[in-house]
Amino acid sequence: MSPHYGDVIVVGSGLSALLTAKHLSKHMNVMVFTKSDKYENNSFLAQGGVASAIADTDTWQEHFHDTILAGCNHNQQDTVELLTKLGPGLLQELIDEGLNFDKDEQGRISLGMEGAHSHRRILHAGGDQTGRRIMQWLHSQVSHSVHVVEQETVVNILTRDDRCYGIKTINRFEERKTYYASHIIFATGGAGAMYSYTSNDPSVNGMALALAHQAGAILTDLEFMQFHPTMLHVNNLVVGLVSEAVRGEGAFLVNGHGKRIMQGIHPQEDLAPRDIVSRAIFHELEQGGKVFLNIENVMNFEERFPTISTMCRKHGISIEKKLLPVVPGAHFFMGGIKTDANGETSLKGLYAVGEAACNGVHGANRLASNSLLEAIVFSKLLAEHILMKPKENSLEPKEEKTSTHYECTKTLGPLPAKRELQAMMMKHAGIVRHADGLQELKRWVETYEPYWQELERLEMSLSSEEIERILMLQIGHLIASSALKREESRGAHFRSDFPELKKGWLQKRIDHQEKIKLLV
Repeated sequence: MSPHYGDVIVVGSGLSALLTAKHLSKHMNVMVFTKSDKYENNSFLAQGGVASAIADTDTWQEHFHDTILAGCNHNQQDTVELLTKLGPGLLQELIDEGLNFDKDEQGRISLGMEGAHSHRRILHAGGDQTGRRIMQWLHSQVSHSVHVVEQETVVNILTRDDRCYGIKTINRFEERKTYYASHIIFATGGAGAMYSYTSNDPSVNGMALALAHQAGAILTDLEFMQFHPTMLHVNNLVVGLVSEAVRGEGAFLVNGHGKRIMQGIHPQEDLAPRDIVSRAIFHELEQGGKVFLNIENVMNFEERFPTISTMCRKHGISIEKKLLPVVPGAHFFMGGIKTDANGETSLKGLYAVGEAACNGVHGANRLASNSLLEAIVFSKLLAEHILMKPKENSLEPKEEKTSTHYECTKTLGPLPAKRELQAMMMKHAGIVRHADGLQELKRWVETYEPYWQELERLEMSLSSEEIERILMLQIGHLIASSALKREESRGAHFRSDFPELKKGWLQKRIDHQEKIKLLV
């Protein structure tokens, strides 16, 4: 198969990916790759809205303060300032282009309340269908200017002389292709599907982060996985997310005896930061109890939360009883590919944006509804940065080796099923961690280390699904290693053997980098 050439390759299909592609496509040739369907991403699933200080009674400084407080002072303050200061203007630009948000009876944009915010500043579209509405609008904007390739998985980043210059893919027919571009952008989301309980689309499993690591890019803050407190829990399975906006409108958490579990835990009670609420629920579940979200105070629930209502009816949960069974689940990864504010990684030619990137904006714990705003702000900054760069000469591709190593894979033994890894991650690197469990997880994952160490040689003899599992194992190993190293509790990272926040760990980051591959 002959190689393909272009200016920009964007890997991912969510808001960060498409907004970046939208901005760049006015001046460059852009291809977008997604390993699943173009609507199968976390952005499309987003029930929460966009946080932005647009009210006359609100300021970007207050939004800044709330973000730092939720992030436990682990945030990069310069990127938080960019997020909160630029957010309202860039959001208004999208509104002016035709993106619609819910309005009140006076025709003003409705602003909701969510946990750890000091003001009502959350914009929604279609109630709890914000992500769906935004993505549908965005696809209508880029359908004629951006080529979106679906069902094609990136399995290797091509590098030479400390520079990224292309990708290798496998499509749904297991055909292998190679693409070259001056700029490769990873906007692939985080790693929530590494866990058995998650709000994430199954495709968002950290595979792309491990690919970037294999190529030589620095990963950072991998110990910080945020667990959303309220996942609808039916027959021991998580079947979907119950938005924090429900608690913002008056819902509260109770145990099986009807006792409110957040009273006395935090001044904001049910609207406390997500890590605190998740641990309170976890404690109840560890005692053998159950936890419910009481929605009796939420007026017009079915009208205001149509997605959640449909989900409840589909799974036999009676809305009339006003009690929704919930558990915490992996939701948002604060860690990722280390970048600056412009999306530059440590590897020339490779960029990252959105949840796949870690520019420090979320710190140790993301503030509710800051993720869509992050996509809006930093996709624009990344696109502007690339457009200002002098045009670079594309690297001439080298002839690639095509040998196979099927016999090697036989000697390594079978790979574990995804669900086995997900269960191990949930048990040992979940809401509450301890050195014993983290070491057990690390030892278990390390039995498969030869697979990711030899991945470049083995790649041609592996299916895309096998490569995915190997990369998931590698990112699981890195998460466990980071969680072991950070001997304190900060934000979403809670160690029962080190339960206190320590000054010595303030603003300290744990980085991971493989030796840069130099192809000759």
